[in-house]
Amino acid sequence: MEKAVILIQIFLPVFAGLLTMLRPLFRKNVYRHRFVAAVLLISAAVTLFGLFCETTTITLFELTGTIRLVLCNDGLARFFCTLVVIVWLFVGMYSFRYLRKTGKTNLFYASFLMSSGVLQAVALSGNLVTFYMFFEWMTMLTFPLVLHSKTKESVRAAKKYFFFSIAGACLSLAGIFLLAMNTNGITFTQSLCEDANMGQVHLAAVLLLFGFGTKAGMFPMHGWLLVAHPAAPAPASAVLSGLVTKVGVLGIIRSLYYVIGIDALAGTYVQTVFLTVSLLSVFMGSMLAYKEKVLKKRLAYSTVSQVSYILFGLALMTPQGYAAALMHMAAHCVIKVALFLFAGTVIHETGQERVEGLKGVGKLMPVTLWCFTIASLGLVGIPPTAGFVSKWYLATAAMDTNVGVFSYLGPVVLLLSALLTAGYLLTITADGFYPGKDFVPKEAEKHGNGTEKEGGLLMLLPLLFFAVLTVVLGVFAQPICHGISQLAGTALGTVFLR
Repeated sequence: MEKAVILIQIFLPVFAGLLTMLRPLFRKNVYRHRFVAAVLLISAAVTLFGLFCETTTITLFELTGTIRLVLCNDGLARFFCTLVVIVWLFVGMYSFRYLRKTGKTNLFYASFLMSSGVLQAVALSGNLVTFYMFFEWMTMLTFPLVLHSKTKESVRAAKKYFFFSIAGACLSLAGIFLLAMNTNGITFTQSLCEDANMGQVHLAAVLLLFGFGTKAGMFPMHGWLLVAHPAAPAPASAVLSGLVTKVGVLGIIRSLYYVIGIDALAGTYVQTVFLTVSLLSVFMGSMLAYKEKVLKKRLAYSTVSQVSYILFGLALMTPQGYAAALMHMAAHCVIKVALFLFAGTVIHETGQERVEGLKGVGKLMPVTLWCFTIASLGLVGIPPTAGFVSKWYLATAAMDTNVGVFSYLGPVVLLLSALLTAGYLLTITADGFYPGKDFVPKEAEKHGNGTEKEGGLLMLLPLLFFAVLTVVLGVFAQPICHGISQLAGTALGTVFLR
């Protein structure tokens, strides 16, 4: 049963995605939408059922006598897969109306469904070779999401996304080669050899950090985010920021925590580099977001900053930091999807892409703007939202860890970033509800349809869901934190965040 669940999680959306490219089967959008919705619902049900299954390992096949492609539904895999199916289900619902008039949805939904299956395959990978293979396929399958509109801007953005992804993958592959020389099969069991060359291991860790960090948007490999998000349609931006960036984080966790082991890295130059780059990315992303005037690009800079919160927690190389990072991964996923869905709704209904054009938009779209406000409060870290809980644990983990100046510098940078986050998000709320002499832009009359000023139920309900979930994850944080602590404890041998 467990093996069947794992295989269905991966191959159902992949095969369904291939079917959506058969135009004769979907001559009308309504047929395609029903098919996609059914696949996403079944995929979500199977994945959630898998939460109650026992840990199982599947060997797909052997490439050589020592290299095998393996799947395993451990706790971290289940955690990530749950995020994938929830986000894909509601963003898919949102896309039905958002893309209704584009006439280019076959390739989009093929890529959308297949990337869902491959993202779950990345999470379910049982060793670093399997992870890398599906990681590369994820890049190939998400590429059409950025390219969707096929404008000059989207083509340029897709090329940049592809170039950065390949560059990061090359760094990761070099790191895997070095690890293969010093481990027993690069499995996720802290598999360093007793006579491992630690100089090579540390170099491999740095290569893997920047390689997988490219997908996470970590400085200085963050450039693709700043062009991909503005060019891609809002549903694609939501999944790219909400989860595709987290695959890079997952790669760092699997390689540094599960293959090498933090005992071999804590206190070395690898940790110093990791802490420095993560905090630099936090501050730089927040500062650039504060100055940015294009809404989706502002949110892209924000992703650079907020994903680096997760990286900072991992850079502490303690069980507390690891669990806090996972908590912020879930919180940021929910919040950032809500923010990009807001941006998509506003652009779809008003045609306005710049922040200054949103003054007075609260009169036209009050519920949409309230959802944005709740998500913004979560990203700032205001209680009782999920963002407050995760940032609290990140700050306390830093102060409880003996990492020299970073124990105090970390919380200071996180606080400064929170203030900048309030400056670049909550000002949109203030201008939206209290515009002074400004009014809703005239473009709304051309783009809005009068009876559905909020974008219609298909766009409004997913936005409401993620806004409410931002608060629910904060109010009911204790059982969630306990579950994450058990997950981290299984990997690192301790339980915390009670």
